[in-house]
Amino acid sequence: MNGKEKLLQALRHTKGPIPLDFGATAVTGIHCSIVADLRAIYGLEKRPVKVIELYQMLGEVDEELREAMGVDTIGISGRNTMFGFPLEQWKEWRTPWGQEVLVPVNFEVDEIDGDVFIYPQGDRSAAPSGKMPEGSCYFDALIRQQPFEEDSLNVEDNLEEFKHISEEDLKHFESKVTHYKHSGKGVAANFGGTAIGDIALIPGLGLKHPKGIRDITEWYISTVTRQDFIHHIFDAQITIAVENLKRIFERVGNAIDVIFICGTDFGTQVSQFCSVETFRSLYYPYYKRVNDWIHANTAWKTFKHTCGAVEPFIGSFIDAGFDILNPVQCSAAGMDPEYLKNTYGEKIVFWGGGIDTQKTLPFGTPAEVRKEVTERLDIFSKNGGYIFNTIHNLQAGTPIKNIEAMLDAFHTFNEGR
Repeated sequence: MNGKEKLLQALRHTKGPIPLDFGATAVTGIHCSIVADLRAIYGLEKRPVKVIELYQMLGEVDEELREAMGVDTIGISGRNTMFGFPLEQWKEWRTPWGQEVLVPVNFEVDEIDGDVFIYPQGDRSAAPSGKMPEGSCYFDALIRQQPFEEDSLNVEDNLEEFKHISEEDLKHFESKVTHYKHSGKGVAANFGGTAIGDIALIPGLGLKHPKGIRDITEWYISTVTRQDFIHHIFDAQITIAVENLKRIFERVGNAIDVIFICGTDFGTQVSQFCSVETFRSLYYPYYKRVNDWIHANTAWKTFKHTCGAVEPFIGSFIDAGFDILNPVQCSAAGMDPEYLKNTYGEKIVFWGGGIDTQKTLPFGTPAEVRKEVTERLDIFSKNGGYIFNTIHNLQAGTPIKNIEAMLDAFHTFNEGR
């Protein structure tokens, strides 16, 4: 059974081998430093790792590493980075932690007092839009919101990056899908434009001079005090998104298996960002619109990412038409894996949750890692409906011996199925 067959079986909630994902999405990826460590333990050629997602510094899980790890999935994303320049024409860059990596040619940074500042669209005439603080391994958003008057708020300002898809982008997706559709891997695509309210996107990292509400705190305040305005933004965004998806489907058809819809987080470690009632009134109608169109017109399965204590929302996610929930943060309040599987496992696919990336994987022993992975697999694999991944990306600094233990425990468990 190849990776695509494993994934489709899991998406149908059918018992069988559990698919393994690393690298198919920007929330199931691997930090570039860990990609280098993995290549070393598998005896692969030592060479600079391509950083394919600069915000989180995720490295490319290429074909030979996928095969070495036994990964069953592959991902497709847009042409541009979050900082607004294309993923093409690579050049070398030495990271602050001393790793030689490959970055796109338009990657432009300055190091000031140990901090690394990155420029949107590679344009040094604009203010930097991201900062990697000294000692960090990731970029943070820099807030560049301009002062505004309440009466002058314009919905169009928060639509600047939500554009009708270009022919160049359509050709890009068509080319990628054509390349991967016979790979034997399950294909997950992020076509963009469907991520309403995703706080990672609010600051407009790829815009030179972002307009509208771009401050994270101001945005969260607006979801309470400016709900009518947010409704107008979401309505316009989803209208554009559905039109784009229609054009994309005409070019790629059902050659993909999963579509990433949104990474908006609704949970903290111990609670939620809003009430279920607010979710149902403010977010739900727009999620349902896009999911309904996808399910009525394609065979794609829809993927919802949200960290945190989101159990109170899962019934609403299901009602809104989401097929998949990620990352299944079992360490958050109310997210007991056995309860989640028993309560929702027949109605939604769990993608992730395989091990705690805050404590066990970075700070546990290999024996503790194996134990937790085996326990999670035993719970989530019952009656299918599960794809193995960690709780969010594999982070910098994670001991490689623990990652080896995790993968070994996964494959040992899977061999017995």
